Amino acid sequence: MMKRLDQYITNQSKLSGAMIGINIRSRETGDVLYNHMGKNRFRPASNMKLLTAAAALSVLGQDYKFSTELRTNGSVNKKTLTGNLYLKGKGDPTLLPANFGKFAAKLREQGIRLIEGDIIGDDTWYDAVRLSQGLSWSDEQYDYGAQVSALTISPTDDYVAGTVVVEVTPGAKAGEQPAVRVSPAVDYVEISNEAMTVDGEKEAELIIEREHGTNRMIVKGTIAVTAETEQEGMSVWDPTLYSLSVFQQAMSGAGISWTGSVKTGKTPDDTALLLSEPSMPLKELLVPFMKQSNNGHGEMLIKEMGKAVLGEGSWEQGLEVMKAALPKFQLNTETMSLKDGSGISHFNLIPPSEISKLLYHVQREEWFPVFLESLPVAGHADRIIGGTLQDRMHGLHVQAKTGTIHAVSTLSGYTETKTGEQLIFSIMINNLLDEEEGKDIEDELLEIIVNAG
Repeated sequence: MMKRLDQYITNQSKLSGAMIGINIRSRETGDVLYNHMGKNRFRPASNMKLLTAAAALSVLGQDYKFSTELRTNGSVNKKTLTGNLYLKGKGDPTLLPANFGKFAAKLREQGIRLIEGDIIGDDTWYDAVRLSQGLSWSDEQYDYGAQVSALTISPTDDYVAGTVVVEVTPGAKAGEQPAVRVSPAVDYVEISNEAMTVDGEKEAELIIEREHGTNRMIVKGTIAVTAETEQEGMSVWDPTLYSLSVFQQAMSGAGISWTGSVKTGKTPDDTALLLSEPSMPLKELLVPFMKQSNNGHGEMLIKEMGKAVLGEGSWEQGLEVMKAALPKFQLNTETMSLKDGSGISHFNLIPPSEISKLLYHVQREEWFPVFLESLPVAGHADRIIGGTLQDRMHGLHVQAKTGTIHAVSTLSGYTETKTGEQLIFSIMINNLLDEEEGKDIEDELLEIIVNAG
């Protein structure tokens, strides 16, 4: 295997000018079987999530749940709540519009029809820093670069918090504007439709962007008249206000009105709890986090660890907690640069040998089955199982975490050779001109590893 891997690295033209680190261990003993620049630091992209998941399971526990609360400093008399209503977010990244609908319905069941006061959204469970260090400014408009808030909402059960889905459907004939729809449908987002439907035989290119610092979504370019509806996940500017907008809509839909304003603020200590909604446990949250490589989950787990252990929901404190947890798995954090929980930051730096070491030592943890199950399974048709490896490496026994940011492609996990040998591997490629080519390289390397044993 070593000779074939060396030959591949030497002769692969796609690696010209790039850097590749590979570290392979025995899954049974942890012994290093192959190493190529494995102790050098690389940008890990979403392989960073392996560290975040292990730290969160260790620090918070697999049954840990986030929560969201409705509180008041007033009292209910007949059908009126006299006082303010506080919507307090405590980091749940899985809130959907339906959850707010449930809140509003339960308030109505309690007899409340009018709030004589303000509706206040509270996101102070975490700090006010919305984006991690080293995130490319061009990424923040898309769903994978969404801002982080303790009060946030997702449009679908993929749980990509702080985002909306923009759908574009071609017009009935060439020359017409396409129809543009945003989900959930709230006034918080403005649509600027500059696109055009073109003949199906013409080359079409649809572009969806968000104007920086605003919630103006710009749809431009062309879409073929014969095309299916196209969808793009886009982040919103200020997810807290976005959540409040969706909550207002739910309240109005339930027939509940208010006399005051809708704004953000901090919940006083002496408020009474009206309702509380728990999230799914961490062991279930790990599936969309790892399988679909959900960046927002990684950042909220970091901040939650900081809040739970050090009393401050920030990247700074959360990363301190993670750095204190990782040596349990024999990792040397002095060899790393850790700046976020998702890997979208270009400032993260981790050696492949440390990734493979983590994957070896987590096997002894009681929560390891949860960790392993969260990893994408190569070639599996079900996206809930296959995740980001759904369309890759068919026929190979590979369960691994993918990673992609600009100029970076990574893959780390577990595999079984044709002879039944169980291996751990970490492949990290940096400085690619086309990061999509990195996936081909990784797949070809796994073919060599699996077949050579």
